[in-house]
Amino acid sequence: MRQIAVAVCSLALATGGLIVTTGTAHAASCSQAYLPLQDPTCQPGALNSAVTQSTINSTICVSGYSSSIRPSTSYTNALKVKQIAEYGYSDTDTADYEEDHLIPLSLGGNPKSEQNLWPEPRYDAGGSSATDKDTVEYKLYKAVCAGTIKLAPAQKAIATNWTTALEAVGLS
Repeated sequence: MRQIAVAVCSLALATGGLIVTTGTAHAASCSQAYLPLQDPTCQPGALNSAVTQSTINSTICVSGYSSSIRPSTSYTNALKVKQIAEYGYSDTDTADYEEDHLIPLSLGGNPKSEQNLWPEPRYDAGGSSATDKDTVEYKLYKAVCAGTIKLAPAQKAIATNWTTALEAVGLS
């Protein structure tokens, strides 16, 4: 009977957005309900003020730019552990997540802002994975640097919904 009561309580807590681990319960502060997107309340995106339409030829469109401003893995790995807990993911294996820049560095995203970094599942979550987002990022980057689209609409489209970003700016 006690096992049934524990199971019912655990189910009620999980339904209410609470996570049960090692005998304690805590609220998940970010929602998985948006997957494959991030929770927009937790990560609305953040821009790098050094990257504007007038600076793209000396910043993002220069080979090696993203690598030159990418935060250290010690920074992103620590943030990933914290944010996996905030999202209440039951899978806590950090290898299963990419600490992803919502607005990628290649489109002028802020490299270290917690509003721009989130633990994106590498596995299929809601019909898409981190690899799918990488493809969208690259297409937007190439179009911005080619002058096909402007930087600000690309940034807005990917921050709003990366799964529809290409269509939002007229690319396919």
